[in-house]
Amino acid sequence: MASLLIWSLFYHVSVFGFASSTQTTAYSCSLLGHFDPSFQADGEFTIGGLFPLHYWVEMSNWNYTHKPADAQCLGFDPRALRWAQTMRFAVEEINRSENLLPHHTLGYRIFDSCATHVGGQRAVLGTLNGPELAKSPMCSSAAPLLAIIGDSGSSQSIVVSDTLQPFRIPMISYFSSCSCLSDRDKYPTFFRVIPNDDYQVKAIVQLLQRFGWTWVGIITEDDDYGRYAVQGLLKEFKSTGICLAYYEMIPKVYNKKRIHDILQVIKQSTAKVLICFSGEGELFPFLKEYIEKNITGIQWIASEAWVTASLFAGSEFYPYLGGTIGFAIRQGNIPGLGDYLLTVNPLRYPNNSLVQELWAALYGCSMQPPGSRSPVSPKLPSCTGSEHLQEQYPVYLNTSNLRMSYNVYKAVYAIAHSLHNLLSCEPGKGPFQNSSCANTTSIYPWQMQHYIQEVSFIVSVEEVNFDEKGDSIPSYDLMNWQRDTSGNIKFVNVGLFDGAKDAGEQLFIEEKAIIWTDNKPEVLLSVCSDSCTPGSRKAFRRGEPLCCFDCVPCDDGTISNQTDSIDCTPCPEDYWSNAARTECIQKAVEFLSHDAMGLALTVISIAGACLTAAVLSVFTHHRNTPIVRVNNSELSYFILLSLVLCFLCALLFIGEPTPWSCMLRHTAFSITFSLCISCILGKTLVVLAAFTAARPGNNIMKWLGPKQQRVIIFSCTLVQVVICAVWLAAAPPFPFKNTQYSRSKIILECSVGSSLAFWCVLGYIGLLACLCFVLAFLARKLPGNFNEAKYITFSMLIFCAVWLAFIPAYISSPGKFTVAVEIFAILASSFGLLFCLFAPKVYIILLKPERNTKQHLMGKGKS
Repeated sequence: MASLLIWSLFYHVSVFGFASSTQTTAYSCSLLGHFDPSFQADGEFTIGGLFPLHYWVEMSNWNYTHKPADAQCLGFDPRALRWAQTMRFAVEEINRSENLLPHHTLGYRIFDSCATHVGGQRAVLGTLNGPELAKSPMCSSAAPLLAIIGDSGSSQSIVVSDTLQPFRIPMISYFSSCSCLSDRDKYPTFFRVIPNDDYQVKAIVQLLQRFGWTWVGIITEDDDYGRYAVQGLLKEFKSTGICLAYYEMIPKVYNKKRIHDILQVIKQSTAKVLICFSGEGELFPFLKEYIEKNITGIQWIASEAWVTASLFAGSEFYPYLGGTIGFAIRQGNIPGLGDYLLTVNPLRYPNNSLVQELWAALYGCSMQPPGSRSPVSPKLPSCTGSEHLQEQYPVYLNTSNLRMSYNVYKAVYAIAHSLHNLLSCEPGKGPFQNSSCANTTSIYPWQMQHYIQEVSFIVSVEEVNFDEKGDSIPSYDLMNWQRDTSGNIKFVNVGLFDGAKDAGEQLFIEEKAIIWTDNKPEVLLSVCSDSCTPGSRKAFRRGEPLCCFDCVPCDDGTISNQTDSIDCTPCPEDYWSNAARTECIQKAVEFLSHDAMGLALTVISIAGACLTAAVLSVFTHHRNTPIVRVNNSELSYFILLSLVLCFLCALLFIGEPTPWSCMLRHTAFSITFSLCISCILGKTLVVLAAFTAARPGNNIMKWLGPKQQRVIIFSCTLVQVVICAVWLAAAPPFPFKNTQYSRSKIILECSVGSSLAFWCVLGYIGLLACLCFVLAFLARKLPGNFNEAKYITFSMLIFCAVWLAFIPAYISSPGKFTVAVEIFAILASSFGLLFCLFAPKVYIILLKPERNTKQHLMGKGKS
């Protein structure tokens, strides 16, 4: 059945125009799945090799009227020829070894897969059945091949693996990196010596993060290699804050209009970094159009499939691709390979069409006999075959930077070591049923697969083995495209990625050695929106990726001290944001301090106290004069002393509030003013009684003697003392940080504790003042030149007006101005009392002493 399956596949491929042929068009093209007899060698054990010796397929025109012509493989790839030569070199080296597979020889069959799915399937069928349409006896005994090395592209390897899977023939790929191939359920016989693309995706994401590229575009080839790479990238993007600007796929079949559409997207996008997962075959025509469109300023990130492709090393690519950066397979050293490659010569291999194509591409000449014509290049001159290969074409001969060739070399040695271990099995200690070993005369591929899975060996100081998924150790070189002295592109190693190390230590970059796009020494910026500086936050735009946002300044009282903050953090209650909104600073504490306003009020308060003391000294010095004695000089002294205290109590309101100052300022103010108004009340009663006592039968003065006056003053003041005592006992005033009035500062003030007590205190003072006003008003028209009731009336009028105006001003004044208003009310009312009550007397005492007589005061003297 297996033989029927292979022949059925082979038949269907032939029907659709890919029939087998050993005759190929020389120099520039070959048939799909081409095999050259020079690329096979017999041995006891045979392995197969699949290489994309051509990278471009030209399909025939299908008009369904006649059988289509064979598809032609175009675009000879000398690098792939080097890979094939490396396989031959490794096999011959192993066959000469005395330690590895001694007394045994390896054979090989090498086919051209033309970098296509169908070509890969055709090639693997050719390795299994032979180049001719002859019956194969493979199902009658062991398989004709132990293993296959190949293919290059992931899509081709998927097809090849699916084809080989029914026969359980293992394959080792040197270039297929798609993460999909790690699925052991789908691809149980697949191995590779190239790292899984999952690690390359992680390396690329770390590279993007390293240089701050958060806005990128992606283009891939239209196959599983590209699709799985994009899936991996998008998965990593979600956890790293990187956004996708666009994603486009290069068509498998060349489509100029579609390519132009992709180029237009690239040109119009604001993303300046472009990640490309593609093989060089699909990418070559795309980049040709890219150059024709003269698109520059794009930082390319190349996948391992083309980052060291010699196809793009020409000087015409540098203005557009110079500075490209990407991860390549780690390079290795293969001693003797360079000399082996020099053995290729048309005279030595006259029937090898690939060697003839190499010569045609190298020298632009034909090895066909004179007069013969090539159907593709009919006008090429003849070659001698003796040209010096080493002086030309470094793409083929370059062995200083072996990567894929080194992978091919490792793959051959992996098969050889696995076979060596299989042949060295001791009976009774084998890995198979009943501890048996494989039959060395009839080895089955599944037995080889077991040994490949377990193999571990050293080649060029590197350990080679496979994990349970068939993957090798993940390791990459970071390559940068720079210009060499001849103007061509050289691939410079500027770093490495080692997936075996811990996170954070995997990527190493020598940044100073990198040349960026447009030959710039500095890193290109590729972001959808510039980073939000500290002091602002991101405001994401609706319907756009998360990398596209606006920067909004933080509100007052909130800060952000990191770049690209999502939210602004509120400051603690006692803190406020600085002007830049980058840190919380302690709020400014505001109170009525000894600043300009505080000093002014202090000076006025002290001046008032001094002025009052001066009046008191004048009264004391002239205490025996009639104007001082006329109305109980003792009450005048009490009033003056209480006014001094009223002026001085204003000083308690200036400075930082403390628990003691808060309690003292309100109680001292209320008690001193109550004392002052009580004294004035007593004086008013005396004045009123003195003038009414002159009437016959009036005996009122005996009830308003000095003792009774002191009782009245003491009693009225005691009431205020009791109110203050209750206030201090129940809810005393206390320092309070007012954060509600202004969010940017703390108003340090004295809370009254109990508003009821505070207004009771003021109300009681107001009651005394109103009572004085009423009594003085009643006595205003009493006889005498010096009727003191008129001045008391006017003083109480001023006092009441000041404190009535104080109430709305006190309530509406902000911060420290509340305290200033209260001080102003104290000083204004004190000055009002001082001037209204004592200025006329001082005037007479000092300036009009002739009026300071009893007759004049009683209105009996001359006017």
